[in-house]
Amino acid sequence: MAEIEERLSALEAQVAALTERFGAEPPPAGATTPAGDVFWALNGLKQRIPSEGSGAVLYTGTVRLDDQHYDWQYGRVVDDVLAGNWTELAGVLTALAHPVRLRLLREILGGRHGTGELAEIEGLGTTGQLHHHLRQLTAAGWLHSAGRGHYAVPAERVVPLLAILTAARR
Repeated sequence: MAEIEERLSALEAQVAALTERFGAEPPPAGATTPAGDVFWALNGLKQRIPSEGSGAVLYTGTVRLDDQHYDWQYGRVVDDVLAGNWTELAGVLTALAHPVRLRLLREILGGRHGTGELAEIEGLGTTGQLHHHLRQLTAAGWLHSAGRGHYAVPAERVVPLLAILTAARR
């Protein structure tokens, strides 16, 4: 239990540091980008990071799906990303590396949440295979149970998922 508390404390400190570094204030309602400034987000990031460092990575998004709205922003300094243990991320990324799982995520974001609805989709395999894929996505944090036999993409994973899919395109 002490290990979990230490990890939680470290995460809270990291969130506080990121909030201080990148700002916590959302843009005003109805804010628009300056005319012609293609790199408005990049320029804002550059203003917030130390010039002597190796840089930073920021992803952000605002998404409306059905009656849900997701706003998300996350940034890390490059030194922290490079210093991290990338092998720990293999399971999270592997969960996305299957066509059926990607299809399931798309269908769930599109409004099909129940296993009965998902089982009706052609090409997803048997019920056992469907449950296997749902377990893999849940274990990796891409899904959570939203009630008995119902699944949802956690709010904090919607924009990151879409960012990964966007980055995967060439």
